[in-house]
Amino acid sequence: MSDTTEQNRTTGSEDENETPVQTRKATKRGGGDPATRGRTTIADGVVEKIAGLAARDVLGVHAMGSGLSRTFGAVRDRVPGGSKSVTRGVKAEVGEVQTALDLEIVVDYGVSIGDVARDVRENVIAAVERMTGLEVVEVNIAVSDVKLPEEEEEEPEPRIQ
Repeated sequence: MSDTTEQNRTTGSEDENETPVQTRKATKRGGGDPATRGRTTIADGVVEKIAGLAARDVLGVHAMGSGLSRTFGAVRDRVPGGSKSVTRGVKAEVGEVQTALDLEIVVDYGVSIGDVARDVRENVIAAVERMTGLEVVEVNIAVSDVKLPEEEEEEPEPRIQ
């Protein structure tokens, strides 16, 4: 090998017989970002479950739903194979980019209802927006009952002696 040939290789000078190497750019097929291809829909029940779990996590929330729905829920929970309904007391209206929620809660006696309602709103909005990407436009809260502290009951006498 001569010195000039070695020099041409290291300096990258082009000879008339050599053609520059072209790199091929990756072409996108289907056009656009893959995240924008198609549509995602979220069912009302999905948002209701997220909101129900988030509301129950707030200190001062004793239960969700009205007295009647809680009664039916307690019966359903005792049926073999039945499961607790996390959507009890929650109603969601879901659009393409926004959602609105109505919650019915029972608070513990002695807590500030305003503070509990504010905390429920904050927790529900944060959870729903983070998990679904939907904008929560409103969270309406109805306090349907206050859970009073139970008086200590004497142990009931056994029916069988």
